[in-house]
Amino acid sequence: MKFTSRKLNYFLALKLPSAFLMGVRTKFIDDSKCIVVVKHRWINQNPFNSMFWAVQGMAAELATGALVMNKIKTSNKSVSMLVINNQASFNKKAKGLITFCCTQGLDVDTAIQKAIKTRKAQRFFLSAAGVDSNGDQVCSFDFQWSIKLKS
Repeated sequence: MKFTSRKLNYFLALKLPSAFLMGVRTKFIDDSKCIVVVKHRWINQNPFNSMFWAVQGMAAELATGALVMNKIKTSNKSVSMLVINNQASFNKKAKGLITFCCTQGLDVDTAIQKAIKTRKAQRFFLSAAGVDSNGDQVCSFDFQWSIKLKS
């Protein structure tokens, strides 16, 4: 099965319904990058009339995690994945359409190849920045992923 944005959005609806209801949607995925969008709406806002930080986190995590899922699928190996750490910073209110992009597909390839070769867990960081329709960065998220070859 090839990973597509449509299939990932279907996956969201079935397995992560809260993200789907908040409006998180995958717009693009290939071997090197994943783009996820979410629009500020009534259902995902905070009391300060901007997007709740956790909704931004869901979109950013999906942008990084979808790359990991895609690479695991193409490796044809049984690999587990888990977020073990994350850090975020917020620069301005998130209003309108926010786009999250992770372009570190090669880093994921390297980690999976090393996990397969050494049969040891690998840890690596993936980043996704949230950018509004004006091109201003509203937030940035760094996720530390751990992957391990299943026995």
